[in-house]
Amino acid sequence: MAAAISKRAFRSLHNALSSSVGLYNGLKSHRVVAHSVSSFEPSTLLKDELSLIACRRFATTILTPGSNDEGFPANLLSRKRVINPERMPGLLQDLVIPVTNFANEDKGLMVLAGDVFDVPIRKDIIHRVVRWQLAKRQQGTHSTKTISEVSGTGRKPWRQKGLGRARHGTLRGPQFRGGATMHGPKPRSHAIKLNKKVRRLGLKIALSARAAEGKLLVFDDLEVPSHKTKNIVTYYNQMEDTKKLLLVDGDTIDEKLKLATQNLHYVNVLPTIGLNVYSILLHDTLLMSRDAVNRIVERMHTPINR
Repeated sequence: MAAAISKRAFRSLHNALSSSVGLYNGLKSHRVVAHSVSSFEPSTLLKDELSLIACRRFATTILTPGSNDEGFPANLLSRKRVINPERMPGLLQDLVIPVTNFANEDKGLMVLAGDVFDVPIRKDIIHRVVRWQLAKRQQGTHSTKTISEVSGTGRKPWRQKGLGRARHGTLRGPQFRGGATMHGPKPRSHAIKLNKKVRRLGLKIALSARAAEGKLLVFDDLEVPSHKTKNIVTYYNQMEDTKKLLLVDGDTIDEKLKLATQNLHYVNVLPTIGLNVYSILLHDTLLMSRDAVNRIVERMHTPINR
């Protein structure tokens, strides 16, 4: 056992020394010396080179287009702005977002409440709220006729015995053509129960998801110069990675905005009171006015009536 370990250790030491000598030969062949050197110690040189490589593993150098290092071509350096690491969503931190308008004018900044626009993302809550919405909006007007509602006589079609036929007391039964439907649907409500705090949490999660994706835009107002559809189409074409756009205004929707968007199937307008989780999920970009944001935050901070 000891002999095997010794051979293994000797083999590892031999491989390490061989790689060090090869590294030294490679560095020696690529070294460019400006002046002649009278004498040097190979072991010292090897030690210096290995220490330099070890230090470079823990050191970083940032080259910029304005640096004084003339050995690196400036056209190969990136001129893009350094992007900071993405912020972790769901920390309940207030968000600062720029405010613009349809003319892309700077209208300042706005602070979004962290407890509304930066809550942890939970898909299970979104699923429950969407099921509740779709079930509640179902009309439930389906109806079938029972044996007492089908039109027809109540007379016995033929006598009980003697004809060799099956026994029947009415022609309105479910086994006859035009007869009743047994256990068919009747008008009812498909709504399911969901707590108010869960509904409110679902809306917060949907808003937080759009904010985390960078798909939440805030405008100073949603006023358009005219009712022409080209005003909205021009702004929509300037947007990147946008398929469907949801505009959320304050208390009432501007009549010009309503007329400008009614012919666009990829742009929809809602008042603040109508903002819901399912509509946010159907549109990949959410555009809200400053008044709409304030109203949503006020609604989310209002205590729930028990």
